[in-house]
Amino acid sequence: MISFLDFEKPIAELEARIAELRATASGSDLDIVPEIEKLEKKSAALLVSTYAKLSSWQKAQVARHPQRPHFLDYIRLIFTDFVPLAGDRVFGEDAAIIGGFAKLNGRKVMVIGHEKGHDTPSRVKHNFGSAKPEGYRKAIRLMELASKFGLPVVTLVDTAGAFPGVEAEERGQAEAIARSTEACLALGVPMVAAIVGEGGSGGAIAIAAANKVLMLEHSVYSVISPEGASSILWRTPDKAADAATAMKITAQDLLGLGVIEAIVPEPIGGAHRDPAATASALAEAIGRELDALTGLSPAEVRRQREDRFLAIGEL
Repeated sequence: MISFLDFEKPIAELEARIAELRATASGSDLDIVPEIEKLEKKSAALLVSTYAKLSSWQKAQVARHPQRPHFLDYIRLIFTDFVPLAGDRVFGEDAAIIGGFAKLNGRKVMVIGHEKGHDTPSRVKHNFGSAKPEGYRKAIRLMELASKFGLPVVTLVDTAGAFPGVEAEERGQAEAIARSTEACLALGVPMVAAIVGEGGSGGAIAIAAANKVLMLEHSVYSVISPEGASSILWRTPDKAADAATAMKITAQDLLGLGVIEAIVPEPIGGAHRDPAATASALAEAIGRELDALTGLSPAEVRRQREDRFLAIGEL
């Protein structure tokens, strides 16, 4: 069953009415099928019109939807022969970032990404997708391994930000994020990053400094969360909606600013309503970008990546 967001309340009410009529129809001789069909068409039309005019803040809510597909879902849906690799060889294993060898449409790749989890036990296990230093050091190790074997790197970004706890700071969180970003930029193999949910702060850019950056239609990418920006600028989290608009965090905003290369369409109502279709579109988009980078020498790959980031913000 789909969980409805606050702004989807009118749609939820229609769906509840449809479910009620269906329950009534199963134990009645009344012909209420036409009424059900009428309400279904109305609900579908309302869903389309609602998602056609989402605000930045509403898109942030969709990006955080608890049923939105995460890294392991995409591994199951579009990658094959996945071989997970664990540990940073320094401190330990961090389940917030998962990675390993895999195939995407028959192409061998190194895939790395954030995993948030879908229920309380899995969310705790994966620390809600907020990685600690060992997670980023593992990402560095896997990127270097990919470079050694000449494999392109694919990253799926979905994090509210790196873990801010004391233990993470004690183990060098800032340095690990900086080193991971540096490792991305230094790679001699093609790298494609996709923002599939939240792309929050340094925790996101640490595995997203790629040759090509994609975003799902209703994902967000920002230097700080809307709530965090609101707390700093207005001294209250209540202005999160205003902050989201001002920061230009949506895929549509960032495509216009040249921060990303392409937007991957989602099914009407968001990725959580049809994960398989979302995954298929994502696989096609990533494959297309990897094809465009195939054949470049290590020096050309690095130069393309350098030119890409230096061009951001040019007038």
